Amino acid sequence: MSLDLIDLHPAQADLQSLVQKGLHQRPRQLPAWLLYDPEGSKLFAQICEQPEYSLTRTELGLLQHHAEQIASAVGSGVIVEFGIGNARKVDPLLVAIRPSTFVALDISRCALEQSLTHLGQQHPTINMLGICCDHSNLRDLPEHAWLNGQRRIGFFPGSSLGNFLPDDAVQVLRCFRLLLNGGPLLLGLDQPRDPAQLEAAYCDAAGVSAAFARNLLHRLNRDLHGDFQPEQFDYRAVWQPQQQRIEMALVSRLDQIVQLAGHHWIFLAGEPLITEHSVKYSPQAAADLAAQAGWQIKHRWHDQEDTLSLHCLEPAD
Repeated sequence: MSLDLIDLHPAQADLQSLVQKGLHQRPRQLPAWLLYDPEGSKLFAQICEQPEYSLTRTELGLLQHHAEQIASAVGSGVIVEFGIGNARKVDPLLVAIRPSTFVALDISRCALEQSLTHLGQQHPTINMLGICCDHSNLRDLPEHAWLNGQRRIGFFPGSSLGNFLPDDAVQVLRCFRLLLNGGPLLLGLDQPRDPAQLEAAYCDAAGVSAAFARNLLHRLNRDLHGDFQPEQFDYRAVWQPQQQRIEMALVSRLDQIVQLAGHHWIFLAGEPLITEHSVKYSPQAAADLAAQAGWQIKHRWHDQEDTLSLHCLEPAD
């Protein structure tokens, strides 16, 4: 097994700047990738196992069922996954495509090390390259012998593009287009459906989603010397029909002052701190979004209820 890891994680000073910028916004909102420290990654893996959260199971089923068709559609090359998580979803593609190298981009170094070690044991003939970074801002892959002269195939599952507002999602897809250097992108997108079902998926009865959100406050306390009291914030997940998205937030239970990174921040009772969004895209909305970013949809696979789709995107010109 050959495994290598390149660390491009934002510096601590950059983290402090991003947090301060987000807390000055109204409403306050922090980058979703801050949720994924080692504990956050562990909790998200538990969310994916909750009965209310069907996205992971549905998408994995699609990948397993259509792996050979997908391999035929995307062709051969190095697979580049944006956000590896626990690496379950890429496994059918590794079997069907058999690339020389798999590249995983993720903000969590811990997730990269664990997932690539596991994948390397399952696929010992494939080189495993991890890049710890904020992949939404990466313009090219670092120089590496395993990538020289290799065609690139992008993989962005989990409806993770929905974490970005539509204008930002267009920019992310444009970045991917540059990074993949003419190669295709396999994009997984969740679709709008019954609001009660969606809200339950992001606010499970076991409380794992709430723990995942509150873990962000624990991380801020640890990394930026804060004194958040997570129990003083309620968690909510609400469907916003006009924006076709779920908004997840921690809502202050009372008027309180929080110290963080040498500053004092006033939170009023009922004031939200948005932790992330999950925008849902109909097939037409997905096609429109892709077109704005210079992509076109060549193939689409979806589940029986047509609630989730895998799109094979190719550069439009």
